[in-house]
Amino acid sequence: MKSHPQDRTETLQQQANRIRQQVIRLVARRGQGYVQQGLGAADIFTAIYLNEMNIHAGYFSDIGRDRCILSTAHNSAVFHATLAEAGLLDSNRLDTYCDDGSELEVNVSERLGDSVEATCGSLGQGLSVAVGMALSAKKKALHGRYFVILGDGEMQEGQTWEAAMSAASFGLDNICLVVDMNRMQVEGDTDQVIKMEPVADKWRAFGWEVCEVDGNNMEGLLRSFSRARNNTEKPFAVIAHTVAGKGVPFLEGQLSHNMVLDATTANDALKVLEEAS
Repeated sequence: MKSHPQDRTETLQQQANRIRQQVIRLVARRGQGYVQQGLGAADIFTAIYLNEMNIHAGYFSDIGRDRCILSTAHNSAVFHATLAEAGLLDSNRLDTYCDDGSELEVNVSERLGDSVEATCGSLGQGLSVAVGMALSAKKKALHGRYFVILGDGEMQEGQTWEAAMSAASFGLDNICLVVDMNRMQVEGDTDQVIKMEPVADKWRAFGWEVCEVDGNNMEGLLRSFSRARNNTEKPFAVIAHTVAGKGVPFLEGQLSHNMVLDATTANDALKVLEEAS
């Protein structure tokens, strides 16, 4: 029986909570990593992989499948946790995260297999990859959709805007870009590195259909993706404002790109998330 929309939203919120717990466990294994980005983006990853993407039996052998290109390839903990939650990765493999020789690397790569559509270790590449894939799909009359998760700091890369201009010029309405606006990059607050606002107006000026949303509000995210699904003629950008460390009150808002996560902090964070389950 198909779930009531409210039930569906609550289920997705619970899945996002489980993904956050995995992010903590994975980063805690190394004692340092991209925990703040992962906690902040968990709702976005959940909405895409567990609701929007058409994942089915034989998924990877389907050339016309929906695809998600992770431009923020360093955000690997939440990516791997989401694949496991979606049934696209054996959860037992999470125990090898960042071990020597493991395919679950700190920067996501195609060594992991079919679940990685492209290695985007150099920031700013993901949208360009998606434009090529989406244009090819159009020419071949394939019906898959192309999701891209882009960090806000990546908008400082010129390649991003070349890709944005190309996507609009080719009328690639099969692209849905999500900009994770967590205001965080290596050097600190994105706004103190290079001011980027008005972000939504920039994407509109490049010929995109745009909506802004609270990226930690599941219901709002689902409405945005519903708009994207029904959009035609233009590529669609979801500007998703997220909070670093979301879900763990004593971590929320801390802009730490590669945070040290000691065992005590990890255990305290897990307690908070487990109590919220």
